Amino acid sequence: MAHAHRTPVLSQRRTSLAPTARTLAENLWLPALFLAGLLFSYLVAFHHPAPHHIKVAVAASRQSTAQLQEGLDRVTPGAFDLVPVGTLRDAVSAVTHQDAVAALEPQGNSFQLYGAKAYGATLEPLLQNAFTGAAQHAGKTLNFHELVATLPGDAFGTTGTYAALACTLPCYFVVVGMQRAVGFNRRRQCLTFLGCGIVTAGLTYVFSVYGLQALPEHPLLLLHLFLLTQAVALTAYGLVPFFGRFFPGVAATLFMLLGMPSSGGMVPVAMVPEFFRFLHPILPLGNAVDALRSVAYLDHTKLARPTLALAGWAVGGLVLILLGWVKQRWKLRAQEAQDEASIQQTAPVDDPSMELPAPTSLTPHHHHFGEQEPLLVGRVVDDFGFPVAGAVLTVTTGHGRELLRARTDANGEYAATGLSEGHVLVLVSMPGHLPSARWVLIDASSTATQDFQLAVALEEAPVAH
Repeated sequence: MAHAHRTPVLSQRRTSLAPTARTLAENLWLPALFLAGLLFSYLVAFHHPAPHHIKVAVAASRQSTAQLQEGLDRVTPGAFDLVPVGTLRDAVSAVTHQDAVAALEPQGNSFQLYGAKAYGATLEPLLQNAFTGAAQHAGKTLNFHELVATLPGDAFGTTGTYAALACTLPCYFVVVGMQRAVGFNRRRQCLTFLGCGIVTAGLTYVFSVYGLQALPEHPLLLLHLFLLTQAVALTAYGLVPFFGRFFPGVAATLFMLLGMPSSGGMVPVAMVPEFFRFLHPILPLGNAVDALRSVAYLDHTKLARPTLALAGWAVGGLVLILLGWVKQRWKLRAQEAQDEASIQQTAPVDDPSMELPAPTSLTPHHHHFGEQEPLLVGRVVDDFGFPVAGAVLTVTTGHGRELLRARTDANGEYAATGLSEGHVLVLVSMPGHLPSARWVLIDASSTATQDFQLAVALEEAPVAH
């Protein structure tokens, strides 16, 4: 008998574990993604930066350059690619035009090394150490010269990276937050992203240029900061209909977990693993860093590629938004076609990927800042116009699936939000009254109002026996 009572208990425990595990997985996947990203992206990229084929223009003959290359490869194989260019002027020009990160001129008993802090302050000590050893091996000394110095407020040449990051994170979180902005349709949300991009880029520019004096005053800097905001915001928003509740993780992976290690801002791109070097000219953050560096310090050279890449991400985001709209319209038409056989009403739109908030009843009162705005409000009264308190409202889809249940307050009022666009059926019932039902069209851009008047139910007279 004891064994017979034990089995149901174990079965109940097993069934109770499944919802718990699912709940944990649904709520912990995003922190787990960030943990994995920080471990396998940031730590892998930054734990041991090493030079990879750093180009150095050498004002010397091919034979002399080849001999120097052979000596460097014995100490640090694959770290430097020496390119003979003929004269010192050509070597310096290669640095300022982003064809090389440093210039070298073997001159008498010394090596003259010309670097550019604009490429990253961590590169200069690396270059000096490597070529000091090469000069000593040849019995010479090394003299270092700064070609492209950074501004006093940008001592390490990383302000552009932080400015780009300041335009990335807020725009990402604006998209995430706007998914719960009830009453905002696509057009309003896109206008919000545009306005937030203007404000974010403007504040970042003003603070970096005039507050910190870390970037030069140039309108192209402001333009590229704005392009970055739109590349992030529009692309992240465009991912919503295709990834649903998982779009924050996909967007965070693109713009932060992979974007930062491959940006070339904190650690020069020539010193990170090959995978991140491959992503550098593709992802928005790396292109923004290149654009800001080119405008600020390198006379706008090689500016076309990052500009087109940022614009391409923004246009790609608009294309995704358009495809998401087409996807939603297609779902709506398919739903309508299914419901025409059973009901003579327009079917509701059930697209949780675009409406992340769950259907929820609200306390009827004046909307305060920071609270969810209602999508459906109304009042329930009796035949005499008196409020019916405690009436039960049930909102269902065209298929009869219950979305939410609410009760009217002391004034007979009710409010609800989180409903998908389209028609819903609202049923009101109250003991002692006849129930009432209405079809209501929900539009994300406005609040629908539906009042009810419940007639008093007449009791049947008892039948005499």
